[in-house]
Amino acid sequence: MSLWWWVLAACVVAYLSKLSGYLVPARILDKPRMGRVAAALTIGLLASLTAVNTFASGQQLVLDARVGALVAAAIALVLRAPFLVVVIAGAAAAALLRWTGMP
Repeated sequence: MSLWWWVLAACVVAYLSKLSGYLVPARILDKPRMGRVAAALTIGLLASLTAVNTFASGQQLVLDARVGALVAAAIALVLRAPFLVVVIAGAAAAALLRWTGMP
C-alpha cells in the first residue's frame, strides 16, 4: 500500500474526529471539569512537544545548545519577563552557545 493512502487515511480520521466534536452536547462541554481536563491536556501536549524538540534529534537523545536555550527561557519565565523577552533570551542563549562551539 502506498504511503499516500496512509496519509489520506490519517486526514480522513483527523477530519472525522474534529467533526465528531460537534456532536458532543453543550451541557457536557460547559462543565468546569471539562475545562480543567482540556487545560491539562493542552499543557501536557505542549510540554511533551517541547521536550521532544529540545532533547531529541532523530531517534537519539542529544544535549546541545537547545538545552541552554530552554534553560535561559525558563529563567526568564521565572523572573516574569514578557513573552518577547523570553523568546529573545532563548535565542540569544542558543546563539551564544553555538558561537562558543557547542553543537
